[in-house]
Amino acid sequence: MTETIHISVAWPYANGDLHIGHLAGAYLPADVFARYHRLKGNRVLMVSGSDSHGTPVILAADKEGVTPRELFEKYHSRFLQVQKQLGISYDLFTHTDTENHHQIAQDFFTRLLERGYLYRESQQMLFDKEAERFLPDRFVEGVCHHCGFPEARGDQCDNCGRLIDTTLLIDPVSKLTGSTPIIRETDHYFLDLAKLRDPLREYLGDKDYWRPNVISFARNLVEDLRGRPITRDIDWGIQVPLEGWEDKRLYVWFEAVMGYFTASVEWANNTDQPEAWRDFWHNPAIKGYCFIGKDNIPFHTLMWQAELIGVRGLYSDDDDQELTLPYDVPANEFMKLQGDDFSKSRNRAIWLIDILERYDPDAIRYYIASVLPETRDTDFTWEDFVARNNSELVAWWGNLVNRVLKFAYKHWDGQVPDPGELGPEDKALLEKVEVGFETVGDSIAAVKLRRALDEAMALSREVNVYLDKAPWFGVVKEDKAAAAKTVYTALQAISHLTIILSPFLPFTSQQLYSLLGFEGQLFGEQVIETFEEDERSHDALTYDASAAVGQWGALALPPGQTLGQPQPLFKKLDEKQVLEQELGQPTV
Repeated sequence: MTETIHISVAWPYANGDLHIGHLAGAYLPADVFARYHRLKGNRVLMVSGSDSHGTPVILAADKEGVTPRELFEKYHSRFLQVQKQLGISYDLFTHTDTENHHQIAQDFFTRLLERGYLYRESQQMLFDKEAERFLPDRFVEGVCHHCGFPEARGDQCDNCGRLIDTTLLIDPVSKLTGSTPIIRETDHYFLDLAKLRDPLREYLGDKDYWRPNVISFARNLVEDLRGRPITRDIDWGIQVPLEGWEDKRLYVWFEAVMGYFTASVEWANNTDQPEAWRDFWHNPAIKGYCFIGKDNIPFHTLMWQAELIGVRGLYSDDDDQELTLPYDVPANEFMKLQGDDFSKSRNRAIWLIDILERYDPDAIRYYIASVLPETRDTDFTWEDFVARNNSELVAWWGNLVNRVLKFAYKHWDGQVPDPGELGPEDKALLEKVEVGFETVGDSIAAVKLRRALDEAMALSREVNVYLDKAPWFGVVKEDKAAAAKTVYTALQAISHLTIILSPFLPFTSQQLYSLLGFEGQLFGEQVIETFEEDERSHDALTYDASAAVGQWGALALPPGQTLGQPQPLFKKLDEKQVLEQELGQPTV
């Protein structure tokens, strides 16, 4: 039965380039998941975009001496390019400064206010007397009052993940002037999360299939919910839709998560089917997934759900019409860099724009997928990157493909040999590989992607073992029929594995699909498009699936089919060269 799948992917702040940590935390897992479901024939909508507002963008803009708009547009453009290069196949990657997003965010605010889920209250905030301005979230740093981490931001601690009351920071320091701020009062609107505790608790009640760290964190946090401010004393962002509040903006945590909904509406309008978003948001049968890093768990397990529950009836004639809540939130842990944390703001990272200049996208995708931090923090090391590329991707899979294709091309005039009647060993191998469609597919569907990749690569090793035992290389001149059975069986197994590995390795899988003699595209095409609005235009990454002919299932390889000229799929890396280039460490 065909499923409808909505995939929400974390929105990166447009205050600096994307790095490997972003890829491992959300973007690659979401893409593998989306590609699998598209091959299955399921209806998929995958959306995300650049987070254009908030203090991270303001601070970075001040540092570069540009306006926040100039800064976010610069990095948004770079986000589009690198994600296209890596094959992250969004149906829409937009940003939060569109007219569409502004309007819907204000509609959410108004609806929550009408339904009694917002309240106004004076709040004590840190204030920089030298800069003469309040210091919301990232404008201030200090010691976390929960865990003692010395570089906690004013909104959330990067170490323990807990939300922070800015005024409780120990030894706070203004990011603007370096001075010690004072406390002053200011009026803000708050989301009354305590009033939404019961429906949130009920929502979490049947989520035992969530990752243990995610569900335990959410269930603990729901018992301690209290009002959280949703407006800020800044001048960059979405205006509060109330008279007299022109100098304040909606808090970025409050409006950015709405992007999953606003991008769905934008996608529907862009594709000339303005009501199509309802299939994903007014449909209790859909399965929605939020792909995020663990630092975003509070906002995607409770805050976003609270907003969705609170705006019941919005954009509907039925006042009780619900917006569908996420089915799963498969948050990843952190990927570290040579044992230390990635940090965009502290300029410690492997930037995607840089690594793509030196290595092929599928080599990057393979390594990151093989060490995804699904249940615990993992570590990116250049030594491991080289080792896995050479000993697994090249040796197990690339060499298998190359030697079989070259042998077939040479001895059967560039065609798939006719095997005659397959023997028991041949049939056993193909049956084992075909089971991979179920086992690997089930693992991807359960968002256990490392296991899925391990299972797929284990099947490639099975083909290598089969070739080591079966007659082919040394007997082709004496018994070409026996060699034909072996080579055909290996080619057929490779054909199946082309599909099984394609969600992880879309570029080389497409290349191999063509080398095996098949026509067409396994997947759709990613396109950067410009969309016009009433007052301005914006660029977005979209996905055109019209040419896709892929399938999740056995890919039968007919005898006599013409093969393409064999060529290596992957490059072997020189460890010494990589380490000297990336780490500046000469090796012996």
